[in-house]
Amino acid sequence: MGKFKTLQEIFENDPLGLLNFKPQKTASQNEDERLISSFLEINTFYENNKREPELSNNVEEHILYSRLNGIRENPVKLEMLREYDRFGMLEVEQKQINSIADILNDDSLGLLNDDSEGLYDLKHFKKQDERAKTDFVAKRKPCKDFEKYEYIFKAVQNDLSTGKRKLLEFKQEILKENDFFVHNGVLLLLENVEYKKEVQQFKSGNRNRKDGRTRIVFENGTESNMLYRSLYKSLLANGKAVSENRDIEIEQFTEKHSNITDEDSEAGFIYILKSKSENPKIKSIKNLYKIGYSQIVVEERIKNANQEPTYLMADVRVVMAYKCFNMNTQKLEQLLHNFFGHSCLNIDVFDKEGNRHMPREWFIAPLDIIEQAIYYIISGEIVKYRYDSNQEEIVPR
Repeated sequence: MGKFKTLQEIFENDPLGLLNFKPQKTASQNEDERLISSFLEINTFYENNKREPELSNNVEEHILYSRLNGIRENPVKLEMLREYDRFGMLEVEQKQINSIADILNDDSLGLLNDDSEGLYDLKHFKKQDERAKTDFVAKRKPCKDFEKYEYIFKAVQNDLSTGKRKLLEFKQEILKENDFFVHNGVLLLLENVEYKKEVQQFKSGNRNRKDGRTRIVFENGTESNMLYRSLYKSLLANGKAVSENRDIEIEQFTEKHSNITDEDSEAGFIYILKSKSENPKIKSIKNLYKIGYSQIVVEERIKNANQEPTYLMADVRVVMAYKCFNMNTQKLEQLLHNFFGHSCLNIDVFDKEGNRHMPREWFIAPLDIIEQAIYYIISGEIVKYRYDSNQEEIVPR
């Protein structure tokens, strides 16, 4: 150290460069510079080879090819690197993927050129019963009098689109004449069945099996006389039942029960109410209705609703009221409550004295479903159906 006279001489005598200091760059600067540097390598490749890097067995070219594709698919990188794009490699039209065909046509790696792996071979799918399929399709023929049915099919399709009819789960007990069904998206009418009983022998004993030739008319203008059992199997595998038109059901119900005379006994009222409660828990519930029974006029019964826990301590609006004759309306009310029991409102209501109540006559179900249930109860057909609260529809049991 004795030979150095000044500090400057020490700095100047640094053969290992230990005193050289370079300011560190920020991480973002490093990332940006690395991106630019990596793209400049692609520019250099283009300049040397007069083309873009392509998919190749050459490892270096393959890396550049993948890097270029990655940049093209990233809008941020595209914008950052445009000023360095000397050969127009980034001026590419963005691909629009709007369909399966667009995906298949965008096979830049050629993965779909060779189907040695059986990509298009369907496996593990259970085939339909060939006999039922043959009977269902092969025996169809043009329907010569289809003009009699065409407008009916159009009306049913319109009912389905407007919600007046619904598609129901198919079960054998609802396979009846003059009803509509859907198989593989095709609407059909089971016009009639020539029933015959066949005796089948089993170890447990003999059983009668109902079968016979049918006349089925399809909305595409064909018809079939396939066996009833074949139709049943086909619909069970891939079919739906079509409900009755709701307006027609109500009209038939009204006609059946409106011929009241002096000899008929007035039994009271079945009513459907909507709550006017401002309680957020109640107000937010869609399709919440009270189904009840009253021996007096409904408007009189509900005049003090905002003071009664059974009405949720709030005013109500009368949605519908049915004046009943010659029947046990309390029994009807009980049947309705049992039918919609799984969708019963579960909430605590407190009266003005602070006493807790749990009203059991409020149900969460669409209004048209409640109307349909009342019809089925009065017609006696309610035992054939149940309410599916998940699907919000009445389905066969």
